[in-house]
Amino acid sequence: MSKTIKIVGVPEHFNLPWHMCIEDGEFDAVGIDLQWTDVPEGTGKMCQMLREGEADIAVILTEGIVKDITAGNPCKIVQVYVQSPLIWGIHVAANSKYKTVSDLENTKVAISRMGSGSHLMSIVNAQNQNWTTEKLQFEIVNTIDGAVESLTSGEADYFMWERFMTQPLVDKGVFRRVGECPTPWPCFVIAVRDEVLEKEPKVIQQILNIINTTTEEFKQIPSIDRTLASKYNQEVSAIQEWLKLTRWSQKQLTVPVLDTILEQLLKLKIIDKKLSKEQLLK
Repeated sequence: MSKTIKIVGVPEHFNLPWHMCIEDGEFDAVGIDLQWTDVPEGTGKMCQMLREGEADIAVILTEGIVKDITAGNPCKIVQVYVQSPLIWGIHVAANSKYKTVSDLENTKVAISRMGSGSHLMSIVNAQNQNWTTEKLQFEIVNTIDGAVESLTSGEADYFMWERFMTQPLVDKGVFRRVGECPTPWPCFVIAVRDEVLEKEPKVIQQILNIINTTTEEFKQIPSIDRTLASKYNQEVSAIQEWLKLTRWSQKQLTVPVLDTILEQLLKLKIIDKKLSKEQLLK
């Protein structure tokens, strides 16, 4: 009798290791029916799915899940998935009058939803630019396609998203990138609902063992750059650069790193209190 576990993540190149393990039958082999759902809306939507029990595990942005656990989402972070920072591109429509990041002060930012990475990182960016974060105006666009529509029609002025995923839109002349903003922390973690952690600790550990074995060797897979490029509609050279910058992890967040994240989120008013490490980490 196989155990069904529902997992969610964004349809991005970071998550190819999961798809490879699923397609190779590695979870099936140990009696786990791992059902993956792509969530193009991103972090805010995944938080909601975890809260409502529609997902058991999420591969999710660190700042987003820390914020949502602080706000009462009954989950824990079980480990870091991608250790390197996420590089967010700051994009405007190709024909926009805005030329630099500083031109964007007091304009409207497109975000996928409140509490998403595109929302939280617009606050990080505003802080970096010394703008008044209280003055930020948001337009909710749900997905990257929604952002294209919103920026092109002029309903919103700029949009922040992982820069490699938006590269094809920049190459096509839909977006222009005016700047970048890396996350000041490891970008993706794996979060699991408390109920699942209590009921199925062995299953969760098996899932982590399988994915960690794959991510440890991921960069050594023959022609992985070409596989990624064709699957995610990217130039091979862009993927090679991305692979150089990306470091997967097989370990839990360390307490000093967690502390840095909490301090930053508190300073940015993204969270209003600091939970203990026991409340956030498994």
